[in-house]
Amino acid sequence: MLRGTGALMALPFLEAMSPLKVLAGGITSTTALPPLRMGIFTVTGGTVLESWRMKESGPLAKLPSILRPLEFAKDDLLLISGLSHTGRSEGLNAHEACAYTHLTGAPEVKRVAGKIQAALSVDQAAAAVAGEQTYLPSIEIGLNANTTYSFRAPDSPVPCEGNPRLVFERMFRGRKPVVPNWNRRAAQKAQEVQKSATPRSHDKSILDLVREDAKGLRQNLGQADKHKLDEYLDSVRSVERRVDFIEAKHQQEVMDMADPGPSKLNLPTNLPPEGMPIWQITRPIDRDPERHAEYIALMSDLMILAFQTDTTRVATFSVGSDDAFYPGVVTVGDERHCHTLEHQGNAGKVEDADPIAREACRQIHAWYTTLFAEVVKKMKAIDEGGSSLLDNSMMLYTSYMADGGH
Repeated sequence: MLRGTGALMALPFLEAMSPLKVLAGGITSTTALPPLRMGIFTVTGGTVLESWRMKESGPLAKLPSILRPLEFAKDDLLLISGLSHTGRSEGLNAHEACAYTHLTGAPEVKRVAGKIQAALSVDQAAAAVAGEQTYLPSIEIGLNANTTYSFRAPDSPVPCEGNPRLVFERMFRGRKPVVPNWNRRAAQKAQEVQKSATPRSHDKSILDLVREDAKGLRQNLGQADKHKLDEYLDSVRSVERRVDFIEAKHQQEVMDMADPGPSKLNLPTNLPPEGMPIWQITRPIDRDPERHAEYIALMSDLMILAFQTDTTRVATFSVGSDDAFYPGVVTVGDERHCHTLEHQGNAGKVEDADPIAREACRQIHAWYTTLFAEVVKKMKAIDEGGSSLLDNSMMLYTSYMADGGH
């Protein structure tokens, strides 16, 4: 199944990354496809499985109650169940064990001398490929202050940023948000490829100018110094490439300012005041579902904006909080605290769980899906020149636990 999934994902990715076809004897411009994005919208707390999974495989009929807010987008959905992380954990609590395996599938997660050990996460694997084409390789946003989902390496967790203002500033510091004109960019790319067939001597890099001298120097060095020289030359080349990339992106955005793509930017107007501490943002969220929903909507808009402006093509949004209360969202029983409901509403067998708490958990996750459905609607409405932002995105909607019993 994984082999098949990889093949299905690779083909549209390659088409999106290559809007030109190189044919024998020349270059033919094809339909300009915007790049493929990957977004992960992962909710907290563990869901209610019988209200989340389809009862039968095959074409989607009536969606389970938790997913019913996505009924309008049923033709865009692929529901996958029956997968399980079977890795073991050592010295971790259940939340940590679930979080560290969530996007990594690590065979073992643990702490060594207080440091987390997991594996490369799927979002960071995508960022390693797509990140060279954007200002930011990826963004990680949300409220998982006590858990980590993203890992650049087994021992390198990537923290989330929970302050929307800091997310916006990181995305657009030193540049203005602009909608790329993908059709113009494709036509320009075709011209650049044709011009590149005739190299110009004055375009040689600094590295090219010193390469012959470096060869001569290298002959007189020991192995350690040869390795050090090679590392230095590689670092120079890396800096040159990054400078060239930033300059090219800046030139593209100047042209996009004059001739932008067809969609309109929705810039946030309700960012927190500058300098507001994070606890002043999160404390009202944990107590008031209305403020909580506003926060999720704002962060979702920032994720959409990052994709729409090609600031990044990989985003992971950690949604919700185990410590939150849900008055008004939960309409049964007396308990409103998410974490308490997770434990009361789950057991080894469903029939042994508290049915009222389980219904409360179902209501919370249906509420999450309503908010995710708004993200899908907004992405479907963004025109990228003949296709929508949703057409050019792969969005994963998931939970970091199968159920609240962990």
